[in-house]
Amino acid sequence: MKKYAWTFIKWLVVASVVGLVGGGVGTLFCKAVVFANEFRAEHKYIIFALPIGGLAIVALYKLCKLKEDPGTNLIISSVRSDRNVPIVIAPLIFVSTTITHLLGGSAGREGAALQLGGSIGAKTGELFRLNERDMSLVIMCGMSAVFSALFGTPLTAAFFAMGVISVGVIYYVGLVPCIVSSLVACKLAEFFGVSGEKFEIAKYVPKIDWLSVAKVGALAVLCALVSILFCIAMKYTHFKLKVTLKNEYLRVAVGGVAIILLTLLVGNQDYNGAGSAVIAMALGQGSTHWYSFLLKILFTAITIGAGFKGGEIVPTLFIGSTFGCAVAPLLGLSAQFGAAVGLIAVFCGVVNCPIASIFLSIEMFGTQGLILFAFACGVSFMLSGYYGLYTSQKIVYSKLTAKFINKNVH
Repeated sequence: MKKYAWTFIKWLVVASVVGLVGGGVGTLFCKAVVFANEFRAEHKYIIFALPIGGLAIVALYKLCKLKEDPGTNLIISSVRSDRNVPIVIAPLIFVSTTITHLLGGSAGREGAALQLGGSIGAKTGELFRLNERDMSLVIMCGMSAVFSALFGTPLTAAFFAMGVISVGVIYYVGLVPCIVSSLVACKLAEFFGVSGEKFEIAKYVPKIDWLSVAKVGALAVLCALVSILFCIAMKYTHFKLKVTLKNEYLRVAVGGVAIILLTLLVGNQDYNGAGSAVIAMALGQGSTHWYSFLLKILFTAITIGAGFKGGEIVPTLFIGSTFGCAVAPLLGLSAQFGAAVGLIAVFCGVVNCPIASIFLSIEMFGTQGLILFAFACGVSFMLSGYYGLYTSQKIVYSKLTAKFINKNVH
């Protein structure tokens, strides 16, 4: 009993500390990103400084002697190994992601959340002199904390951190630590006025019968294909830009110019920054363009592939919601409900985390139609194959049969 009690108390203390620090940093980061997007919306001309911002980002990483950006993949792999997570990652990703949003790059904030949280968790583990196995848990706590502070979804954050490392395995030993750190961070963020987006879609949810299940299943199949398209576009663009433009400064400058030209061609800045307003329009009013998801894929692939910083999850939510909004009426579903299903299903397809995706549907849309969201997650998870956004993510068990495969995602 002494061992269990001591372990429980230890993780209550450690997870609370990580939650407080991660929640504070996450709150500050969220406010910085929101300010950056609002400032750019009021001063649209600032986008012409995007190439200069890209050069500054590359210079910052060079100055800190990080030859290759370790990124989110280092955080994920560090949970399975004893790889060191440099604390310098936290300020670097904070500043560089803010620059990307301020100047109009198409990116999210989850990549920064995981990197901020991972580095905070690793440093906290060092201060508490935790052993190697506990270091893995405290890194997951950090990931949960900052993710929860940014998105206001504590359950999603906890299960995402526990499930994103190895697909087919959930690190249940992290259940108490991750939930505690998520809750502390979420409540701290709420105290300072940062809360997650909630959407009321109950009135758009269809009656649950075999026909509605079939319609949602058909939409989920299409969402799985979109998730594959997004993953391939991200990896192919990054590879081609890296091979074609070997100099990092030239690569990021060319990428910045490309985003400027695309923005001028489109005629608006809907696809720059996070794109939260477009997501809200799709979910709230059921309004979008049929090609919006394709443009967001293009903008995001160029932005991240060229070397700008940020995450892919908010763009994923943009892609999923706009695609679902456009396609759902063709299947006999309301546009708003289709946007919600598309958001959850594409998210599930790119991160390979069905349990976290189901919790995300609850925390964003409530429990109405939960079985339909769960079915959409299952379909998208299975049919998205072994593709994913994070190359260090392991597919431990096959999606098709009870078989151990232990392979990296495509």
